[in-house]
Amino acid sequence: MSRIEALDRLARAVPESKGIEGYRPGGLPGLGFIAFTSPTPLEGTVYEPVVCLILRGRKRTTAGSTTVDFGPGESLIVSHSLPVVSQVTECPYLALTLALDVGVLRGLMQEVTAAAPSADRPECLGVDYADEELIDALERYVRLVGRPAAESQVLAPLVFKEIHFRLLLARHGGMLRALLHVDSNASHIHRAIAEIRRDFRSTLSVPRLATRIGMSESAFHRHFKAITGRSPLQYQKVMRLQEAHRLISAEAYSVSRAASEVGYGSPTQFSREFSREFGTPPSRVSALG
Repeated sequence: MSRIEALDRLARAVPESKGIEGYRPGGLPGLGFIAFTSPTPLEGTVYEPVVCLILRGRKRTTAGSTTVDFGPGESLIVSHSLPVVSQVTECPYLALTLALDVGVLRGLMQEVTAAAPSADRPECLGVDYADEELIDALERYVRLVGRPAAESQVLAPLVFKEIHFRLLLARHGGMLRALLHVDSNASHIHRAIAEIRRDFRSTLSVPRLATRIGMSESAFHRHFKAITGRSPLQYQKVMRLQEAHRLISAEAYSVSRAASEVGYGSPTQFSREFSREFGTPPSRVSALG
């Protein structure tokens, strides 16, 4: 079976959801679907470790200085929690997403070590065409949606593990392979990101964080930016701004209250940095809400 035929089979296996725009859960652990009938505006969000396979349409995603534009049959692998700006550029758009489990990845270390492709430069946003084996595994996972509980409870974890195995072997799975080793730079940065996200409202001491995860400050800064596309302080700032955007647009917070909630002492500085990040002032987001 060709990749195009496998992709078409997978698209036909996706449960129908007429009239639903955006993300919807897929009914199995980690599984989700995204659909749009018209292009979307630029939107800031945080990608958790995930694989996204486009079935129809195109999307553009930017993390720091890295931008990827991908379409049908191409998969995006995100190994770390990354603040991004993304936009659906061609429709109709249909994509499958699967949240990745670092524990499952590390459980495959011995199996992957001998079979993995030669080392390449890992990318924070890895994009390449999905091979037939990966598409087939994803299709089998999707077809378990709605099956009897006894069947899905036994088979879903097996297929879920297989998908992780195939992603580790993918040409663009270099950053996932780097996460297999708990003492790797990728794993150190993974832990640092978790710490920043747990307490992003507080003042961040980069030297102290570097010491806690066992890296020199210069190495920490270099590897953090290589993986996330941003410095640690820039990463924290984007986390604050995205949470403030959510509070203003979804929770109807005032601009000053949102600024204070995410750790800004100066509303003026907050408005300036918000406008730079999202291309519109927070007062405009509040008015639209």
